[in-house]
Amino acid sequence: MFNLKNINSSWTLFIDRDGVVNDEKYLDYIHTWDEFKFYDGVKEAFAVFNKKFGIIVMVTNQRGVAKGLTQLKDLHLIHKNMAEEIENAGGRIDKIYFCAEMESPNRKPNPGMGLQAIKDFPEINLSKSIMIGNTLSDMKFGRNLGVAVNIFLPTTRKDVDKNDPLIDLVFEDLIAVARAL
Repeated sequence: MFNLKNINSSWTLFIDRDGVVNDEKYLDYIHTWDEFKFYDGVKEAFAVFNKKFGIIVMVTNQRGVAKGLTQLKDLHLIHKNMAEEIENAGGRIDKIYFCAEMESPNRKPNPGMGLQAIKDFPEINLSKSIMIGNTLSDMKFGRNLGVAVNIFLPTTRKDVDKNDPLIDLVFEDLIAVARAL
């Protein structure tokens, strides 16, 4: 089993948003900043990640934008405010990648957003990278990209088989991952 204590500033964290960082609306989307609610411990977790990881990137599918239910300006405001709150708590997100299209090489589980990150941050070493997500699609993204470790959070998908071969480690929530570092 992979020892998270071995992580240092040469490592990269890829992280999903909805259902990992914030409440995910059941059968709906987060449309505005007013609807965005951080999970407990998330800001504290990002403060730990800030000290441990050299690069932190968020990769998030935003189907609500693709369907015309969420306005792009609202998505940008959510991401701006989310990043500011994380920074104010001592954390950081170096870049947020999102895919607002239904069919795209950037849509998870395709590795496109990760490949964009590698282009923007050439120092990313996939053998020293982790993906944290709450769906098997996130885990497939990690495998397709070639990260070293996929961490699954069963926050919204309690029915997923934790022994699925796509999943390397399971933690209850983001602060539990931070405590393991």
